[in-house]
Amino acid sequence: MGRLATLSEEPTSEQDTNTSSASKKGLLHSYSCRTRSWINCIKSHFFNKKPDLKILLSVLACPLFPVPPHPKLAPNQVSSSAEYIIQHFTAATGCRKLEGTVKNVFATGKVAMGVVDEVGGPGVTERGCFVMWQMVPDKWQIEMVVTGHKVVAGSDGNVAWRHTPWLGAHAAKGGVRPLRRAIQGLDPLAISAVFSGAQYIGEQEISGIDSFVLKLSADQKDLVDRSDNTAEMIKHVTFGYFCQKNGLLVYLEDSYLTRIQSPGTHPTYWETTMSTKIEDYKMVDGVMIAHSGRSNVMITRFGDNLKSGPAITRLEESWTIDDVAFNVPGLSMDCFIPPNELQKEYPQEDLDWRSPLHR
Repeated sequence: MGRLATLSEEPTSEQDTNTSSASKKGLLHSYSCRTRSWINCIKSHFFNKKPDLKILLSVLACPLFPVPPHPKLAPNQVSSSAEYIIQHFTAATGCRKLEGTVKNVFATGKVAMGVVDEVGGPGVTERGCFVMWQMVPDKWQIEMVVTGHKVVAGSDGNVAWRHTPWLGAHAAKGGVRPLRRAIQGLDPLAISAVFSGAQYIGEQEISGIDSFVLKLSADQKDLVDRSDNTAEMIKHVTFGYFCQKNGLLVYLEDSYLTRIQSPGTHPTYWETTMSTKIEDYKMVDGVMIAHSGRSNVMITRFGDNLKSGPAITRLEESWTIDDVAFNVPGLSMDCFIPPNELQKEYPQEDLDWRSPLHR
């Protein structure tokens, strides 16, 4: 069996369905073949007036956060401003009371997503729901169903993966990172962990709220790990906006730039920016959890070979949280075992969820 294709954070579309039937028979396509297929499907589907639902799900369903949680840094490595902002956030959310007492988190919610049309108005809205489990701190799984299409993604603490009916199972490159939905106000402990090593870059008003801004960037090693000979990850940065008044995370923005070049072709650049307004914080067992928000995505394709200039497509999603619960009985390590295809592909020691290092 060939190596599993790695999880792509770029959009995929209907043409991939034609290639997935072979993978179901055990014939897995190489990453370069998938990249060519992806480019072709983008040309025919993504920048027209009726984009495929699979594109929405590929981009919006279960994106990963740009960086993993930082290890505990020495005091002289963290700016006093950034440290103050995170301390204000943890106090405002009350999340420190979860440390050592919460073993898992369960959440359900609804989504509505669509493509913004050429004149800036909403297109056809697709509706769905999701359920998410998280075993603190780095094991998680999410299932989302939108208009009959189901996407599942997860992490066992060693490998992050995604499974779709049109592409099968795929491992993520660059190691395990948190699920972005958890950072959208749903998991305050994860938010404080990932931003613990952030850079303070100043104050800014966002959506009418005076905010402190923290910046995180994927380091060069991680960018290299997430690249290959046809797709180079050039940057991936994120900005967290924390309300000056109440300390809560109110806005999240991340952007990544990828250089795509197959042998014998001109390079094409893809820049994806996702911005999320985080709202409706409510108390759950003494902890403030965000219960709604809205995300906007702008995808720009540009390069010397595009005679008509840059091509831009905008997506949007609104989401609400219906239920959040801590320490749900019956949720065990077994829930986070990767799909069989991944277990066959990676060495057992890399997937052993019983390892003491990942308990």
